[in-house]
Amino acid sequence: MIDMHAHFYGAGLEQHLRQRTERPCLRDTDGAVHMLAMNGAFPFEPAHWDADVVLTQMDQTGVARRMLTFPGALCLDALPAVEIAGPISEFNTYMAALQSRTNGRLMGLAGLPLAAPELAAQELLRARRVLGLAGAILPSDYFETTEAAKTLRPVLDAANQTGALLMLHPGPMAGHAPAPVASEFPQYRTSAIALQASASQVVLTLVLSDLLDAFPRIRFQIINLGGTIPFIIERMQSIARHRNPDQPFPTERLRRLWFDCASMGPRALEAAVALYGADRIMLGTDWPIFRDPPHETTLAPARLTPEERDAVSHGTASALLHDLGVSA
Repeated sequence: MIDMHAHFYGAGLEQHLRQRTERPCLRDTDGAVHMLAMNGAFPFEPAHWDADVVLTQMDQTGVARRMLTFPGALCLDALPAVEIAGPISEFNTYMAALQSRTNGRLMGLAGLPLAAPELAAQELLRARRVLGLAGAILPSDYFETTEAAKTLRPVLDAANQTGALLMLHPGPMAGHAPAPVASEFPQYRTSAIALQASASQVVLTLVLSDLLDAFPRIRFQIINLGGTIPFIIERMQSIARHRNPDQPFPTERLRRLWFDCASMGPRALEAAVALYGADRIMLGTDWPIFRDPPHETTLAPARLTPEERDAVSHGTASALLHDLGVSA
């Protein structure tokens, strides 16, 4: 299995977070270390920052390779560049060394100092051309609208030049506050309903705008099976038939994207395979936030053909990684 959606909070970031006085930051409370993130707090454990713990867990659950990303959900990449550009660069350099040390078992997606788009573009070029990383993680708020996405034009140009992978992951634009946490049942309203709706908006931006044509060499990875898209596609097709029949919904453009199944289950995976095709879907775990064994909880129970299951498990990711030049 190849896990294409996991996160890493080490590589020097922990020292930077200890020095901060506002969220996101690390604090010692009651004899334990806690991460004070923008949307809550959680215990900061070795699974978040120790690569050896990550490798041990992979061995235990049958994961052969894992993509570790800069922790975009912490909103560090949205901080002023003067503060965060140095720690981000150090993180990316560390991830390249880790990728080399583990012979590609652990791979890295770079962070970028997005408050300074030109600087972010230069860091993405370094990540691809010098460090050999697959690409970068970007806050998905930039892709809620076409206009917002084009504020990242220098980054998109760099990604297109180098054929980079861009994971679009929940997070705010630089200079914007994170979305407010729901006042009741936030673990469901914010972390499930709102998050999945946001992922769906990202998909719509990409398939309905000119972005895929303007930047044809970028590989866009959408998390969580594209949000609600597999479940509402027929409604969108029906809306097009009844309201603008001369402009049908461009369902075929969905196959120009890649999707991971992080934190989703077998029934959702079945619907996504039926819509996108297994050759556009990759395994994801969202480790260490979610720690379910992916084969037992997602792949094995899914009603897929053996060929489809193999594609999701490793085939789609292996082909993509080969094209990106980060094969094991």
